Amino acid sequence: MNDYTRYKTAVYPGTFDPVTFGHIDLLQRAARVFDRLVVAIAESPSKEPLFSLEERIALTKISISPEITNIEVVGFDNLLADFVQDINAGVILRGLRAVSDFEYEFQLASMNRHLAAEVETLFMTPAEEYSFISSSLVKEIARLDGDVSRFVSKNVLAALKDKFGF
Repeated sequence: MNDYTRYKTAVYPGTFDPVTFGHIDLLQRAARVFDRLVVAIAESPSKEPLFSLEERIALTKISISPEITNIEVVGFDNLLADFVQDINAGVILRGLRAVSDFEYEFQLASMNRHLAAEVETLFMTPAEEYSFISSSLVKEIARLDGDVSRFVSKNVLAALKDKFGF
């Protein structure tokens, strides 16, 4: 395998708590760019996710169109730079919704470059109709019994209703 083969595989990391249409939009477009796209769902206990890792993996899998066959969804609980190297990927894919995301994402990309110099970070923006959606906002609206059906799949909506008991 030559050095460039690894750049055909990208890792899209996050907590996906829960997965939103913004995430799905980015996944669908990135799947056209890379031969293999790995959605890496971080266990992330410090963030105290609403959904367990297993639930987030299942919700993400069921939210992805079955016609897209080059996407894998897995969980991970180690350093992202190590995970990316372990699966022989060459790209970390990150979404930027707004300018306010850039500073934090730039810091992460710089740190990952120090930890794994051969791994590149690429940024993609969601379609405009999804640029304001965040998992945190979706959870807060759902917690207050607001309508989030325009932001998440039916399966995620049902899971949110179950979590919040309405």
